[in-house]
Amino acid sequence: MLHPYEELEAQLPSVLVEELHALTMHVGHLCQLPSSVLAAFTIQHQAKVFPPSWHLLHLHLDINWLILEVLHVLGEKMMRQVVYANHFINLTGENLTSVSLFEKHCGNLISDLISLSINKYTKVRPSEALTSHHYPCTCIKELWILLIQLLDHRSKGSHTECFWSLVNKTLKNIFERPSSSEGMSGFEAIQCKDPLSFSWWIVSHLASLYQFDRNGNLDEKKQKESNWQFVEELLKKSTDAQTGVLEEHLRMHLQCCLTLCSFWDLNLSIVTILWDYYSKNLNSGFTVPWLGLKDLANVSKTSLSMLELVKCCCSEQQIPSLYKSHNSYFIFLCILARMIKEENSGMHPWKQIKGRIYSKFHRKRMQELTEVGLQNFFSLFLMLAIVVETEDIVSRVLDLLDFLAPSSITVSQRALIWRGHFAFLLIYVEKNMDVSALAEKISSAFREKAKEFLVNKNDYTQRHNLWTLLSTYVDGVQEVFETSCYLSLSEEKLLNDGFTMLLPACRGAELSMVLNFLQVVLARLRSVHERVSQGLQLGNTAPDAQLPLVAKEHHLAVASALWRNFFPYLKSQRMSQMPPSPQLADTAAGFTLLALDIPSKALSDLQPQPVLSMMQLFGWDDMVWPQLVSRYLSHLIQNSSLCEAFSSMGYTSYEALTVRSWFRCILQMFIDQPSGVLAKTDAERTVGKAYMEQLTEMTRLIFKLSEVENILSKAHVEESVFKQDPKYALVQFIKAVGRTYSGLQTLPEKSAMVAKTLEYLGDVLKYVKPYLKAKGPPEGLQLTYWIIGCLVKFWAPILATSKAQQLLFRIVDCLLLPHSVLQQDKELPVALLSAIQESLPLYLQGLSFICCQSQTQGAYLNQLLGSIIRHYFGRFLPSSPTVPGTGQHPLLTALCSSITAPQMLRLRKTTLHVISENYMQFKGNAPPPRLASVLAFILEVLQRTQSTELCDIELVLPSVLKCMVLVNELQVKKISTDIVQNVVEGCQAGSGGEHATQLTSVFRQFIQDYTAVYDHRVFSILETVAVLDQMLVTNLIPTITQSLKDLEYKQGLGRNAAQREAYKRLLSYLAEAGQNEIQKLENETDE
Repeated sequence: MLHPYEELEAQLPSVLVEELHALTMHVGHLCQLPSSVLAAFTIQHQAKVFPPSWHLLHLHLDINWLILEVLHVLGEKMMRQVVYANHFINLTGENLTSVSLFEKHCGNLISDLISLSINKYTKVRPSEALTSHHYPCTCIKELWILLIQLLDHRSKGSHTECFWSLVNKTLKNIFERPSSSEGMSGFEAIQCKDPLSFSWWIVSHLASLYQFDRNGNLDEKKQKESNWQFVEELLKKSTDAQTGVLEEHLRMHLQCCLTLCSFWDLNLSIVTILWDYYSKNLNSGFTVPWLGLKDLANVSKTSLSMLELVKCCCSEQQIPSLYKSHNSYFIFLCILARMIKEENSGMHPWKQIKGRIYSKFHRKRMQELTEVGLQNFFSLFLMLAIVVETEDIVSRVLDLLDFLAPSSITVSQRALIWRGHFAFLLIYVEKNMDVSALAEKISSAFREKAKEFLVNKNDYTQRHNLWTLLSTYVDGVQEVFETSCYLSLSEEKLLNDGFTMLLPACRGAELSMVLNFLQVVLARLRSVHERVSQGLQLGNTAPDAQLPLVAKEHHLAVASALWRNFFPYLKSQRMSQMPPSPQLADTAAGFTLLALDIPSKALSDLQPQPVLSMMQLFGWDDMVWPQLVSRYLSHLIQNSSLCEAFSSMGYTSYEALTVRSWFRCILQMFIDQPSGVLAKTDAERTVGKAYMEQLTEMTRLIFKLSEVENILSKAHVEESVFKQDPKYALVQFIKAVGRTYSGLQTLPEKSAMVAKTLEYLGDVLKYVKPYLKAKGPPEGLQLTYWIIGCLVKFWAPILATSKAQQLLFRIVDCLLLPHSVLQQDKELPVALLSAIQESLPLYLQGLSFICCQSQTQGAYLNQLLGSIIRHYFGRFLPSSPTVPGTGQHPLLTALCSSITAPQMLRLRKTTLHVISENYMQFKGNAPPPRLASVLAFILEVLQRTQSTELCDIELVLPSVLKCMVLVNELQVKKISTDIVQNVVEGCQAGSGGEHATQLTSVFRQFIQDYTAVYDHRVFSILETVAVLDQMLVTNLIPTITQSLKDLEYKQGLGRNAAQREAYKRLLSYLAEAGQNEIQKLENETDE
């Protein structure tokens, strides 16, 4: 007989099943809990005190899991025998076993968890599907992991359903929407608006939980059970035309599928299903309207962007914002790339699906492709070319493209095809494969289009269409050159003679683009050639020891193509009618440096010294636009290799010729401005500002040349000079040269310096000829006269030499005494006259110095100086001394400047001689014109210099005294009196008796000439002088007395009482000598 406990123990399994069943009935479904309890899921774990609802909710979770755990342990203890709930069966007649209870409760729990996920999914956007978790809290996540571990463990030991099987069954019920509540009593109330998308979402998230082991730790190496069969069914529904899944959902479905590919093993059926769909929809843009502009860029603008896009789908790294940045077709390519790259039992997947992909493209299908379809076509085959057999793929693509009828291809489609070609070229380059065959095909097409572009250069519509293609080609070639590591893959094939037809037909922005491209190619070739020549490699060492040799051969070929197909156009644009674009100078500099690096491939007409020929063409030619020269030389002045090259040639004029070009660039800075006085447009101001900045940079570099630095150092010029305005910097350099020359001691040094200086200048008058010919613009004339005036003044010792005098004579003839100036009755242009007025003092001061120095041409130079003064004194002399706004006379400025004594004396003497001979000569008793202005000028000279020279007494005083006698105009009398006062007082202040003797001589002659007729005026003048210098007039008493007596004798009327009375009045000013002379005269009267 059994012990009661043993009987109870035997009934325990059955009773336990019944109790557990009762418990499940009591707690019910999770999803049926009140919303206030379910809301506890949102409480964060950081909370310090949890509410009762949170505890109740988690109690339900624990009970649900523990029921399964107890039933599983029961099964293990019972050696997997089925336990029947006998009492329950007897009472109800329903079958209840441990297995059925486990399966039912497990199904209910998974349904409950999925229902919770559906509630979560209603708030998930398609774009956030992969980042939004399916569990409302981590406890649910842990429960899912426990279910995965438990169910898959049970399925391995017996024939029970695995985790995925139960999930699939539950998800299928969502699609089927069962009417009966059998087994799903708690689920029928769950509404899912998009069960297909939800299924993708939940499956992809549940698959990620397979990464956790039974302890909940992350184990990425853990084997993951796949669920491909169910996913295939999902994929068929997603791509079913009748289902009509929108792109916004399809992206999310494929994104989930891509995620599953990273978790599970290879499955080519997925690719087959997707390819069947996308091969029929290649012309679709796969856009999502609500994403706006972000989603419209279906067609890549460049070959590089096309390739980079495809590379993204081949990358193992996860792409951020994949949903918004790429369409579903791109995600399909990601899936395809991932599948193809995986090996499966030694069988390459590509060989299995190759036929399926190729079979979809035939002539009719190719001709049906739109521009978007072609883009998708290229994206597919570019991805395949990256991942598998590149040459085979490219060959097939070219064959397929031949199916397209040329007449039916639009311009945009052809441009896309060209971009596709270049994308394949870039793949070749990255894989270090020779591009010869592919390059020849695309370059041949380019040649034809370039020819059409040249022929139709006046047809705007045709030009626009052709330029779309040609610019695509230019961009593509540039990308190839920038991508290639060694330029050893026959890249030169892309630089064919099509460019010789393209360049002459380009205008504005078109030419700018081609020249920028050319600069990139030149710089790339030089950089790679230098690296290869030095034996340097990028990254790993070259796989082929012959690489440098092979690369150099290709570099020669590239250089040859550049010289042959680009340089002739560049050369032809040196002297264009309009100022060339800055890119022309940049490109010419690039060719110059290429000639330095690879001289052998320069054109024959540049040989044997191509670098020197290039400098002569673009840097030193006086006929080339200064804008081009300044920018060109700025690239090269400080290039040490170039300097070394000229040194090795023995070419010593390199720096001097560069300085000469700098001179010209500054002098011609206004050469392209109109001669009129109209206001400049904004565009002209911009150009002018850009050129000034260029000149400033050029000046900075010029001042770093060794010759220039040496001159500045000897002249003690500060380094900050080059930071000034280029015009002022040039003047500082001119001064420095003059000071340096003056400091030389030996004749050979001076002779060499003169030769070097003339080399710096060149034909300076040729540079300014355009200004003189056009009589403008005013800025150009001002600059011309000022700079060359500085030359004449500060280089006067140099210009005084026999080597430089011819230049001086030409300067005078062209600038100061041209034919128009010699015609006194002809008015000069205001701008020209203004320029001369401002700069004339410089010329006069320089010429006066040269007159003092010259040994051979002294007389001619004096004559020249006098001629200049004669022509310009009158032109700048105001009609009256009081005329406002006339400014200071340039001759006055010259005479009153701080110059050496001999120089000043020469200028003063010549000026006064010219004035006396030409502007103070009376016609009979009629005074010369503008006499008051002439006298005012003389007075100002005397007042400003505060000295009296012999020439003043000899040349000026006689004429001034004559004016005092013959002219009654008060202004003339006043100024004349002031002049006499200045001269007399100046002679008193001066040392030595020479001035007094000369002064006495002049007054003696004055008395003899005018006393006979103008005795009273003469006596009146002498009275004024007596007040200033009594001794002077005292010494003149014998002359005055004798003149008086001679006059009386001639008159034959005896003594003239009136004259004698006037004379006595004068004598009364002369103290004792005067009284004595009065006494003598009275004694004569008494007799």
